[in-house]
Amino acid sequence: MFYLLNHFCFLQDILAMNVARTQIAVQSQQGGKHLPIPSSNKFLQPIHHCDMAMNELIEEIQVNPWSTASGNRPLRCTGAALAVAVTLMEVCFPNTGGRIMLFVSGAATHGPGMVVGEELKTPIRSWHDIKEDNAKFMKKATKFYDELASRLVKNSHALDIYSCALDQTGLHEMKNLVAMTGGHMIMADSFESTLFKGSFQRVLEKDRNGFLNMVFNAILEIKTSKDILIEGALGCCANMGVRNHCVSENELGIGGTCQWKFCSLTPSATAGFVFEVASQHGTAVPQGGRLYVQFITQYQHSAGQKRIRVTTACRYFADAAMQMPQISASFDQEAAAVIMARLAIWRAINENDTPDALRWLDRNLIRLCQKFGEFVKDDPNSFRIAEQFSLYPQFMFHLRRSQFLQVFNNSPDETSFYRHVLMTQTVLECITMIQPILFSYSFNGPPEPVLLDASSILPDRILLMDDFFHVLIYHGATIAQWCKMGYQNDPQYLTFKQLLEAPVEDAKAILQERFPVSRYIETEHEGSQVRQRRKTSFDYDCECVKRNMIRKKRQCLLIVTRYAAFWHADFIFMFI
Repeated sequence: MFYLLNHFCFLQDILAMNVARTQIAVQSQQGGKHLPIPSSNKFLQPIHHCDMAMNELIEEIQVNPWSTASGNRPLRCTGAALAVAVTLMEVCFPNTGGRIMLFVSGAATHGPGMVVGEELKTPIRSWHDIKEDNAKFMKKATKFYDELASRLVKNSHALDIYSCALDQTGLHEMKNLVAMTGGHMIMADSFESTLFKGSFQRVLEKDRNGFLNMVFNAILEIKTSKDILIEGALGCCANMGVRNHCVSENELGIGGTCQWKFCSLTPSATAGFVFEVASQHGTAVPQGGRLYVQFITQYQHSAGQKRIRVTTACRYFADAAMQMPQISASFDQEAAAVIMARLAIWRAINENDTPDALRWLDRNLIRLCQKFGEFVKDDPNSFRIAEQFSLYPQFMFHLRRSQFLQVFNNSPDETSFYRHVLMTQTVLECITMIQPILFSYSFNGPPEPVLLDASSILPDRILLMDDFFHVLIYHGATIAQWCKMGYQNDPQYLTFKQLLEAPVEDAKAILQERFPVSRYIETEHEGSQVRQRRKTSFDYDCECVKRNMIRKKRQCLLIVTRYAAFWHADFIFMFI
C-alpha cells in the first residue's frame, strides 16, 4: 500500500513519457517514415494475450498477511489505487471506451479519499453526522473522488463499484464516480453471496453475436423545435456544456446543455429529460401546432464500429382550457411518477436531504388533483379523478415514505445505492421500487394482486412480494404447518406441491431478468424475515396493477426515453 502511494507520481511520469514516444512514432509514420511504434500499453493488453496470466493472478490472491492492530481497522488506500487506475486508462487509452472495476470490502482508511480513521472507536459518518456537519473526512474525500470522476468523463471511461461488506465502504463519497460515468453500483454482504455473483456475471454477458451487452463513449444530443426548450437530464450522465437556442435558462437536473456524455450504456439504461414550452415574444404558442424533439446518440459498437442512432418524436400542442380531455388521455402516470421521483431525489441531494423535497411532492400532487380532479368543496368523499390518474396519488404516497427520500434507518451508503438504481432503471422497474407488488397464491384460483396491507396475510395463502431489491415468499400459518408435516411429499397432495412451486417459479423468472440481482428471501408466519407494509388510504386498483406487471415495454417520449446500445471495453480489475 505504501509502495503504491510513494510511486504513484513516478508511474504517471513513465506513462506520460511512453505516450509521447508513441505520438512521435505515429507522426513519423504519417510522414512516410515507417518507424517501430513502442508499445505504450505495457500495463494493459488484449485479453487473449494475458488471460492465463490474469487467471493465475486471481487464483493466487491471498488474504493480507499483515496483521491489524487491536482496535484498528485494516489499512486501505482505495483512493490512491483508483488514482493509479484512472491514470493508466487515461494515458494508455485517452478518449477511448474503457471500464474500471473496483471490488471493495471495506472503507478507505489511509491516503487520499479516506472516509474514516484507522481506530475502530471512531465510527464512520452517519446521516446525523452529515446533517450536523460532523463528518470529518466526507467533504475532502468527496472532492477527491469528484475530480477523478471528471477525469474519467473526459476520457470516456466508466467505473463500477462492487461493495461487499457488512459495514459501509464509502459509497456515499464515491457515488459520482459511478453516476457521472454510467457505471454499475452493486452492494452486497460478501463476495460469496449469490447477489454479487449473479450481478457480476450479468455485467459480462454477451449478446447472440458474441459481443458484450454494453456501450461506451456515447454522446447524446437533443434538438428541438423553436417552441420547446431543454431544462435538463435526470440519469447517470455528464454535462458536456454545449449550449444553443434549444437550451432553457431554467435548469433541472443536469441542465444548461444540449449534449450529455454516457461513458457506459446497457440495454436497460434509462434517462429522463425535462422540457419547457417557450412562447415567442410573450405570445402564446399557437394551438394545434406541432413540436419536434430529436435524440441523436453516437456510440461505438462492441465490434469497433461507430454508430449513430436517431429518434425523432412529434407532438401537438393543446389548449388547457379547451382540450382538457385530450390532455388527460395522454397522461402516463407511471412515467410521471418516475420523473417526479428522480426530480425529488435530485432536490434532496442538492438540499442536504431536508423536508423541502417532500413538501415539493405534496404541493405538486395537490396541484394535479385540483387541475384534473372533480370534487365538491368541503366534501372529501366527493373527490373523483380519471382512470389515467388513479394510481398516481398512491405512487406519491409510497414514494414519500420510501428509502429514496427517508434516510431514517438507512446508512448514507445504502441511500446512495438505492437512489443510484432508481436513476438508472426502466419505468416498470422504478415503479416496482416505489410501490412494491404483492401477489397472492391460494387454492381459490390463479395468482392475483392483493393489497399492500396486513389484511392480505391469511393462514391458507402464499404471498410473493417484489420491491425490486427483494423478492420475498411468505407462507401463511396453515401453509407453513402443512410444509412441516411434509404434505408436499405425499402424492395425494399434488395440488399442494404445485401451489408451493408456483411462487418459486415466478420468483426465479423475476431474478433471471433483473440487474442488479434481487435478494431472495423465503419466510413463513412469525418467521424472522417477515415484511409488513402500512395500509394506504387510497383504493387499490388490482386490475391496473396487474396490467402494469405484464406490460413489458414503455414508450414515454418527452418524459423518459430509453436508449439501448452495445459496446466492448477494456477492463481494469481492482481488489481493495
